[in-house]
Amino acid sequence: MNLTETTNQRYRVELTDGAKKDLKKLRQHREQIGEALGRLETNPLAGHALRGTLYNLRALEFTVKGSGAFRAVYGVLDTDAVCLVVIVGPHENIYDRAERRVEAVRAAGII
Repeated sequence: MNLTETTNQRYRVELTDGAKKDLKKLRQHREQIGEALGRLETNPLAGHALRGTLYNLRALEFTVKGSGAFRAVYGVLDTDAVCLVVIVGPHENIYDRAERRVEAVRAAGII
């Protein structure tokens, strides 16, 4: 059983360097994206589980007014109480781009 099932612990939301770059490009939507990611602090399982090459990761779905559907792909690190966001952006092609980023993060032993 993992911590998310046994406690009401608060999680930290951290961003990889790639996700930080994503947010810089999306600065006009930063507030809405921040609100969406903030939900992970109290509900790290808010996103749906991913499969295939993105196993052990989750995707948080949210809408940005005027721009449509967005996703944040993240991993839950229960031992550190961290939700590590790997990529944030519009829904279109997000999973293809996430696969490339996740490869590098996994190679570094982070997720």
